[in-house]
Amino acid sequence: MGGTSKKTTTTDQKAALDIASWLFNVVTSVGIILVNKALMATYGFTFATTLTGLHFGTTTLLTTLLTWFGYIQPSQLPWPDLLKFVLFANFSIVGMNVSLMWNSVGFYQIAKLSMIPVSCLLEVLLDKVRYSRDTKLSILLVLSGVAVCTVTDVSVNLNGFLAAAIAVWSTALQQYYVHHLQRKYSLGSFNLLAHTAPVQAASLLLVGPFLDFWLTNQRVDAFNFSFPSLSFLILSCSIAVGTNLSQFICIGRFTAVSFQVLGHMKTILVLVLGFTFFGKEGLNMQVVLGMLIAILGMIWYGNASSKPGGKERRSLSIPITKAHKLNSLSETAESDEKV
Repeated sequence: MGGTSKKTTTTDQKAALDIASWLFNVVTSVGIILVNKALMATYGFTFATTLTGLHFGTTTLLTTLLTWFGYIQPSQLPWPDLLKFVLFANFSIVGMNVSLMWNSVGFYQIAKLSMIPVSCLLEVLLDKVRYSRDTKLSILLVLSGVAVCTVTDVSVNLNGFLAAAIAVWSTALQQYYVHHLQRKYSLGSFNLLAHTAPVQAASLLLVGPFLDFWLTNQRVDAFNFSFPSLSFLILSCSIAVGTNLSQFICIGRFTAVSFQVLGHMKTILVLVLGFTFFGKEGLNMQVVLGMLIAILGMIWYGNASSKPGGKERRSLSIPITKAHKLNSLSETAESDEKV
């Protein structure tokens, strides 16, 4: 009885931490989208890549202070793995910015939706993950719902398609790599952020002004800051610390696929809050229907992927050879791990 009670308590604690982590990510992600929308649309600060560099610069400042005060313990992350991660992450950021500039809103949304099947493919190929029929169908339902309420006009050009392809694959690889590095080197979210944020900040602040000038034909150093625009910039950088941290926490606790599926809840919330604060001219029955379909899909996904026996599981097959026969009585040939 005591063991069962302890196991139940542990399960409840994990569920509570999972919910808290997800809410942290949702609140910070939705918050930064709304703040950045005001910063760019209202005050004309359209330098997206430079802004992201400033976000990581602020994050670096926080992690440096926490390390100095002893709240982040020293850890190791080899340079080859660090540089590979930063390469994926920066291509993701630049690719998304360029894709948004070169593509219609409809095709940009389709590209974002394709991150889920790409993330699934990476987990199937690299982690031997299996997906049950219910899990696959729930993912399709989520994609359908989000597509209904976000995809409008769709036009494609070669440059835009290439930018979207780079953005999708680099984003999926970056999110997969977060989970991979945390498992491989036993890194906490703060530890991984302390390693990656300084390199991302330096690289993005170096190339950001040139890339933003190429995309917008405006120079960031010539921007005329006012008190409101500077306040929104500082607020954006402050929220970004939580967004960056919560992303690592969530991918570490879940998987890149789960992060993407549940991440579309943020899309729904952004739409709702956008209609609330910025006008309701885009709100119609199609959007409402799409939201309802997506939410049902997310609920179904959460139920399907968490069922005992593993609706979303990793199969690690252990081949039985002559050398293993003596141990085969005490070991199983296959183990399933929840991801």
